[in-house]
Amino acid sequence: MQIAQLKEKFVEIFGEGEARVFIGPARVNLIGEHIDYNGGNVFPCAISLRSACVARKRDDKIIRLASTSYPHIVTAEIDKLEEYKNLEWGNYQLGVAYCLMQDGHEICGMDMLFDETVPHASGLSSSAAIEMAMGMATAALSGFEVDGVRMAQIGQMAENNYVGMNCGIMDQFASRMGKKGSAILLNCGTLEYEYAPFNLEEKGLRLIIMNTKKPRSLITSAYNTRRAECEEALRELQEGCDCEFICDLTPEMFEELARLITKPTNVKRALHCVMENQRTKDAIAALNAGDIEAFGSLMVESHVSLRDLYEVSGIELDTMVEAALKQEGVLGARMTGAGFGGCALAIVKEECVDKFIENVGKEYNEKIGYVAEFYIAEIADGAGELVD
Repeated sequence: MQIAQLKEKFVEIFGEGEARVFIGPARVNLIGEHIDYNGGNVFPCAISLRSACVARKRDDKIIRLASTSYPHIVTAEIDKLEEYKNLEWGNYQLGVAYCLMQDGHEICGMDMLFDETVPHASGLSSSAAIEMAMGMATAALSGFEVDGVRMAQIGQMAENNYVGMNCGIMDQFASRMGKKGSAILLNCGTLEYEYAPFNLEEKGLRLIIMNTKKPRSLITSAYNTRRAECEEALRELQEGCDCEFICDLTPEMFEELARLITKPTNVKRALHCVMENQRTKDAIAALNAGDIEAFGSLMVESHVSLRDLYEVSGIELDTMVEAALKQEGVLGARMTGAGFGGCALAIVKEECVDKFIENVGKEYNEKIGYVAEFYIAEIADGAGELVD
């Protein structure tokens, strides 16, 4: 829904009066997959798909939440926010409010209308977009400020401790700290970060998100298995070196120490981690040098590693990426996110985009039977207020 329509809808639900608009962007991870929990880097950016929150302050201690995609209004008492954790809808928002209070802030009553352009269950983090829109709106209406990194941590706390989803920090960090035309190299353990230029439009390129429409049913079990395999590999590697994480090792160090890992499968998992972490370093160097072609090649290497070494892609993502790489004007493509469904990415020359979408969509449908969705994503600023 367009912002002007959203404001009209807000008035229709909550009555006349001035309201403010806050945006929380979705995110994609460009490279650095499945290594955050192994001490590696991630390389996300915020994108133009978003959660929007139209909000107005109330004079009481009530929060009312409405949505363009949920039929009921949720009413919550600020003094009893710990009681709303199991809502069908609205617990992500109220979790942020609750965690802001736990962080020492006094929040006001609010009327709020939410609208998302992020497809749910696609791996683009609609939840973080909602959390950051909610956090920015709550702070602004209540009259306090929260540092950007801290707001990301608040969002993660809401998801971990209130909603009960054990996510890392990347999604909220990218949604809050994103910068237009830039990607973020982030160490999820230390929260050290730096920006790299990712001005695709200036180079006549576009970032295409390709949604496989495959339900991601295997993610939890596969994630737990991969994590256990990496932990086992790390214990064996530590017999030969003083490392805290697999990603502490350089490729050269790993080549020397790989013999310590007894299971061939675990060697593959650890090799992916080491090489993928190196790719994040090579990626920021390529972008800083303006070498988008080299970055595209790293995307392809990343997908091959996720497919063959970490084994988290699946036939849908592999088919999508293979079809993408056949097309004219494609510099690189890879899966993004946890895998077993969700989305893939491609960097495509602007004049080739329409044909790319047509051809990839046709081949994917013929081979898999699902109708894919495609989004042309702009690299966006992080969460904040939308000012007319």
